[in-house]
Amino acid sequence: MSTRGNTPRYGFLIDASLCIDCRSCMVACSVENNVPMDVTRIWIKETGITGTFPNLKRFTAPYHCMHCIDPSCVSACTVGALTRSEEGIVKYDKDACIGCRYCMYACPFEVPNYEWNQRFPQVIKCDMCFARLGEGQQPACAATCPTGAIQFGKYEDMLAEAHRRINEHPDKYVPHVYGEQENGGTATLYISPVPFEELGFPDAGTTSPAFSNRLVTEGTPLVAGAMLVGLTGAYLTIKHQKEEAEKERAEQTTGEE
Repeated sequence: MSTRGNTPRYGFLIDASLCIDCRSCMVACSVENNVPMDVTRIWIKETGITGTFPNLKRFTAPYHCMHCIDPSCVSACTVGALTRSEEGIVKYDKDACIGCRYCMYACPFEVPNYEWNQRFPQVIKCDMCFARLGEGQQPACAATCPTGAIQFGKYEDMLAEAHRRINEHPDKYVPHVYGEQENGGTATLYISPVPFEELGFPDAGTTSPAFSNRLVTEGTPLVAGAMLVGLTGAYLTIKHQKEEAEKERAEQTTGEE
């Protein structure tokens, strides 16, 4: 994927084979965003169990916003609270959000969450720690991961590294980079020793529904305007016909007198 000018497109590479479920990423996210552990922007997929008893292995993977190339959440947001930057970061503006939660319904990865227990609730999602990026730092989760399960850098580098690991260790990974094609492509990429459905990852398809969403969110005002014009025309036509009919009746009454 090319970059625009000198602006790099960022990406994550998350390797489920290296995750030890220490949850340091969640602690780092909690501290960075000043939120409790139960509402961090990252959580753990932990259902990847392989083998037969007693020789079992359990694989886990950190999970957060996929930062799609054509984000369904952005297309579904009617007020511009969600936007995608040139760096590929899907950002959230809490001040613009009206709490409609359309983004939650639109996301095929089931990422955006909602602060149901708060008096003034907000949407919860990863923003790639873009404030840290501006200071030359990595996202908190990647900077904290002790095993290197979470890698961060230019998208092209992350994708190349994902394929390198799979090609060099075909017996270790399933032959699929999750996120390369899902939902039209995402900036968060995964490789895993077990099928992604066993880790609880959704089947997001390869086409983003964002285009269809935009027909609704952006087309609704146009449709409403067209309907208004049509109804106004119909009203004026009926009004004119009534006036003409009343005028004709009045003339007939006058003639009879």
